[in-house]
Amino acid sequence: QVQLVESGGGLVQAGGSLRLSCVGSGRTFSRYAMGWFRQAPGKEREFVAAISGSIGITYYADSVKGRFTISRDNARVYLQMNSLKPEDTAVYYCAARPGGADKNMWVYEYWGQGTQVTVSA
Repeated sequence: QVQLVESGGGLVQAGGSLRLSCVGSGRTFSRYAMGWFRQAPGKEREFVAAISGSIGITYYADSVKGRFTISRDNARVYLQMNSLKPEDTAVYYCAARPGGADKNMWVYEYWGQGTQVTVSA
């Protein structure tokens, strides 16, 4: 069992930066692949970034490549978000799975409650 808690969301102007953090419980947390997903009002949840649990292979959605960076240590996964745009406004969720990193949200077993990110124009 893995419990996830996100933090770091907030209100920022376009062009600004935020760093999201997700802390995971459990002794085997470092073995889980982690993903960040987001859901804007009226839209489906979508993939943002993912990182494997072993050698840290990363994947990004095209919409955030070059602006967002996912990283992790033994207990947390981070999402550094730079050059934020109003279209990045959403609730951001971290997720974990006991396998390889994946862009498909349906393969993730554990989810946090989400943290709101609002980017003003």
